[in-house]
Amino acid sequence: MEMSGYMQGDTHFFPVRVYYSDTDAGGVVYHAKYLDFAEHARTEMLRSSGKEQQPQLSEGNTGFIVQSLSITYSKPAYLDDLLIVETSIIKRAVFSMVLKQEIKREGELISSMQIRVGHVSLDEGKPVPIPLVWREILG
Repeated sequence: MEMSGYMQGDTHFFPVRVYYSDTDAGGVVYHAKYLDFAEHARTEMLRSSGKEQQPQLSEGNTGFIVQSLSITYSKPAYLDDLLIVETSIIKRAVFSMVLKQEIKREGELISSMQIRVGHVSLDEGKPVPIPLVWREILG
């Protein structure tokens, strides 16, 4: 597996190793770290498509922001676990999209999330359409 993960069908798979800094004193992954794992996976999904976000930020001064997020914790993850974050887009719109992310250990569901991201002008903080190039890449 590459660092950026891989696509299989419409789902992106991103490996994450749990490090000491991800855990509490008992070696259990701290609840907020799952959000970091998911953010890294979304970024790597975009990167694996051959398109990075930095030019979008510097040239168009637009970006994706998290509008809402729902998370369910099913089982704990532990120090040294190898987790896989599965990311798929479940709804596309002009200004936003909804993604489903599942974090698994050896196929067992650890955590699941539904995230709505919006595309905004960073100058004005207002919604702007997702650029055509991103809509083509993201299906």
